[in-house]
Amino acid sequence: MTVKAFGVRVRGRVQGVFFRAATERTARELGLVGWVRNEADGTVAMHVQGAPDALEQLLDWAHRGPPGARVDAVEAAPVAVESQFEAFEVRR
Repeated sequence: MTVKAFGVRVRGRVQGVFFRAATERTARELGLVGWVRNEADGTVAMHVQGAPDALEQLLDWAHRGPPGARVDAVEAAPVAVESQFEAFEVRR
């Protein structure tokens, strides 16, 4: 299986609306690994890796987010695949 990875930053009203928890749930359902965390500037950052079709589905979802979120922009760029991930987690 081909594995790809993306660094992602989501801008908008994405903190305080369960964006991280919903991202974790969605990523795990898609079989992806990595992490998601809130940033001091009000964005949500993530490193996500797995099958290309699952990554595409998560990125599509990130443009909408969970109910209550307002996504203004999603920036995603390919990054190096990291081998230490066994699951997808919320980081503090």
